[in-house]
Amino acid sequence: MTSNHDDQEYYLAQLEQERHTIDNLDAVLVHTLAERFRCTQRVGRLKAEAKLPPADPQREARQVQRLRAKAEESGLDPEFAEKFLNFIIKEVIHHHEAIRKEQQN
Repeated sequence: MTSNHDDQEYYLAQLEQERHTIDNLDAVLVHTLAERFRCTQRVGRLKAEAKLPPADPQREARQVQRLRAKAEESGLDPEFAEKFLNFIIKEVIHHHEAIRKEQQN
């Protein structure tokens, strides 16, 4: 029979392993977001050069719907996914507005 001490060591080891996985996933998220923003910066420059508006509400709505569906498929709360994407979209639009102002000067 195992002691409580052995059980605690097992759980602490499992906890450490899960936290290590979370740390790795956090790093992937940061790198993925950085790549996404590099891409949206290029889009912002193209929009500014073409004199297109920084926001594209129709595309944004399609993206929200697409991401909500992906979230459901993945077992993630679609409301959370939508909030997350809306946060990103807001930041991207802010970047696009800044790029447009830079190019106007």
